[in-house]
Amino acid sequence: MYTCECWRGLTGRAPLCLSVNSVSAKPSLYERLGGVYSIATVVDDFINRIMIDPKLNANPLVDEAHHKVPPAGFKYLVTEMLCWAAGGPQRYTGRGMEESHRHLAITAGEWDAFMEDLKTTLDKFSVPAAEQAEVTALIESTRAAIVVERPEVPVTHSSGPQDRAAAAR
Repeated sequence: MYTCECWRGLTGRAPLCLSVNSVSAKPSLYERLGGVYSIATVVDDFINRIMIDPKLNANPLVDEAHHKVPPAGFKYLVTEMLCWAAGGPQRYTGRGMEESHRHLAITAGEWDAFMEDLKTTLDKFSVPAAEQAEVTALIESTRAAIVVERPEVPVTHSSGPQDRAAAAR
């Protein structure tokens, strides 16, 4: 089908041809992950995993969102975003991370569970460590827009007789 020696098996895509001039250039993360079909397969598993994660769904706002959004559309947008962020030709067309997540009041612990799910999925598909680190860094770069740090509740003390006596000492 394709005669280029550089073809890497990206079904249905034009051959990935690395000419002599570009052999020393490192392929993009998108290319190293196998392109859109491989990324979509990983995203499919990942979204299935997070949609049923009890640690994530313990947050009623997240649980409600998981039941409101059709999984196929969610998978499409995550695939589009990851492909785009990894250097692929896709363009992310969804809402910004803060706009689409802030109202869910996602905690640091829920974020950690989400990242554990990501690691489990990447391991399932034997994504090499270097690429896992890059994917993780891409996802981690969205943390500040997604995680709501809950302010600590200030401890108030009454100024009763014991408190006044302690302060006088």
